[in-house]
Amino acid sequence: QVQLLESGGRLVQAGGSLRLSCAASGRTFSTYAMAWFRQAPGKEREFVARITWSGGSTYYADSVKGRFTISRDNAKNTVYLQMNSLKPEDTAVYYCSARGTPNYWGQGTQVTVSS
Repeated sequence: QVQLLESGGRLVQAGGSLRLSCAASGRTFSTYAMAWFRQAPGKEREFVARITWSGGSTYYADSVKGRFTISRDNAKNTVYLQMNSLKPEDTAVYYCSARGTPNYWGQGTQVTVSS
């Protein structure tokens, strides 16, 4: 089992940057692909970014490509989401997820981008 704890969300102005962190417990963290999702008020949860277990490959939603970067440090059991050039439409609760059967989820961290 994997437990996930996100941090780093806060209020930021449009054009600003944030780095989210997701700390994982469990010795098997390095075997999981990890992903970030987000959910805005009144909307469904949507995919943001994914990284393979080794960190060798990354994937992004079109809406964040070129602005967000996902990375991981398996020695620290942590996955990151660097978010640059933030827009008001990036406002959401951001969740990290360990992808497997089942998928594991954190409790989320709020990101609010003011215009």
